[in-house]
Amino acid sequence: MSTESVIPKHGGYRNLKSFQIAQLVYDVTVRFCERYIDRRSRTNDQMVQAARSGVQNIAEGSQASGTSKKTELKLTSVARASLEELRLDYEDFLRHRDLPQWAPDHPALMRFKVLRCSSLLELRQ
Repeated sequence: MSTESVIPKHGGYRNLKSFQIAQLVYDVTVRFCERYIDRRSRTNDQMVQAARSGVQNIAEGSQASGTSKKTELKLTSVARASLEELRLDYEDFLRHRDLPQWAPDHPALMRFKVLRCSSLLELRQ
């Protein structure tokens, strides 16, 4: 019996759509905070760290998947929670400035979704 059949393949997180989207969210969040949030504020640090946590925990969970599905699920859950925290920070930003939050079917948002890239590699080209 080979080791490969006992321990499933793990890693490969860079090919995961969730990792690619989380990394894109992190990059956009860093730029957003540089432009709109005071660098010295706690909010800036919290938003950037929440976005980073989403990326890092997906990668760590993927790496752990070969030895512990429990750890993989725990880290994936932490990533989801971090990205939800970030989403709430963006909602707070809009609310505090009396800016509208678009519904998922808002025409401008739908046009943006059509234009979005399918991967980070596409974005960087």
